[in-house]
Amino acid sequence: MTSFKIEGGHLLSGTITPQGAKNEALQVVCATLLTCEEVTIHNIPDIRDVNNLIQLLKDIGVKVKKTESGQPTANSFTFQADELDLNYLESDEFVNKCSQLRGSVLMIGPLLARMGKAVIAKPGGDKIGRRRLDTHFLGFEKLGAKFHHIPDRNVYEIGAKRLKGTYMLLDEASVTGTANIIMAAVFAEGTTTIYNAACEPYIQQLCHLLNRMGANISGIGSNLLTIIGVKELHGAEHRLLPDMIEVGSFIGMAAMVGDGIRIKDVSLKNLGIIPDAFRRLGVKVEADGDDLYIPRQKHYVVDSFIDGTIMTIADAPWPGLTPDLLSVLIVVASQARGSVLFHQKMFESRLFFVDRLIDMGAQIILCDPHRAVVVGHDRKLTLRASRMSSPDIRAGIALLIAAMSANGTSTISNIEQIDRGYEHIEDRLNALGACIKRV
Repeated sequence: MTSFKIEGGHLLSGTITPQGAKNEALQVVCATLLTCEEVTIHNIPDIRDVNNLIQLLKDIGVKVKKTESGQPTANSFTFQADELDLNYLESDEFVNKCSQLRGSVLMIGPLLARMGKAVIAKPGGDKIGRRRLDTHFLGFEKLGAKFHHIPDRNVYEIGAKRLKGTYMLLDEASVTGTANIIMAAVFAEGTTTIYNAACEPYIQQLCHLLNRMGANISGIGSNLLTIIGVKELHGAEHRLLPDMIEVGSFIGMAAMVGDGIRIKDVSLKNLGIIPDAFRRLGVKVEADGDDLYIPRQKHYVVDSFIDGTIMTIADAPWPGLTPDLLSVLIVVASQARGSVLFHQKMFESRLFFVDRLIDMGAQIILCDPHRAVVVGHDRKLTLRASRMSSPDIRAGIALLIAAMSANGTSTISNIEQIDRGYEHIEDRLNALGACIKRV
């Protein structure tokens, strides 16, 4: 098992550029299964989850080649799914690989649309509570697909001779569910209307790519999508947005241990309320064109509501605050002046990592699986170094930020979780002045 050894107390300064968006990459890479022509995608992050998905596509017969992007820091790949191995798609080996990668669930929609069937296991991923797939399956059923669970193989078989467009009201604005249903519906006969659709920037990006490939999707950016089925899609070119979660993580690092950090090319218009969430904690976040600059924060004071009540920060579907950044915001709040109530509404196990922060000296009251109160130290008490294990991607990066601000040397094990979402993170942070060793 690989670990990070982090020597705390080093100030970071300089410029850092966010990687391509992990969650968008998982969606658009799977969208390449919808055509037999070449699809080129730029700015793909070099991270475990995306690399494993690309390898899975290679295993089923997709031709994948790395190409020149014209930008030395961007990874560009061309995908061509013209010779898929249908036998391998139904094999136990394929199913087992899918079970280890949550992003594999996004293959169902494209395979169902193009091949008329799909076999997939319950996918893996973060251990952050229940993440049901009902929205996906209910959407496929509305389009006319039939599915059943095979207990002895623990797989789902889904099939349809021809999908038919229909109206559907999603039971929740699931991002992966919306993406999967969109990709299934592009070939459905007639018109599909999806209400209560997720409308994150990454869903918008997926829709724009599909339209360039020949799909007919309108209502992009809203929670009401209309998809008129087409008979085939063709090749296209696409560039991923910067990863908004990584941008938020860098804002948090800059607040805790920064001596002036510029985050380059963040696509500010697609960050939503992320910068304002940090500003609510008193963090100075300055926009400069499409960059963000975070000056050194000797002190930052938590806002209060107009009526003087305690600040509450909660996650919500887009355009609300992404749940992926609550872990980082909690760490940042631990050194603010003031108190904050964090309400994690969307997952029931994501706050349990605060036990590690409490061991480091943070003043946090875990009220229940969904709520925690953070009483900030105002930098009067520095966190203590500790030995920890990363339970998931986002808690892992939050613990890394905490360790960078702590007195002494901390060890974080199970950093494979961090590698799933952050590209060469120790090299990029060490270039800013951090002291992180992979052992």
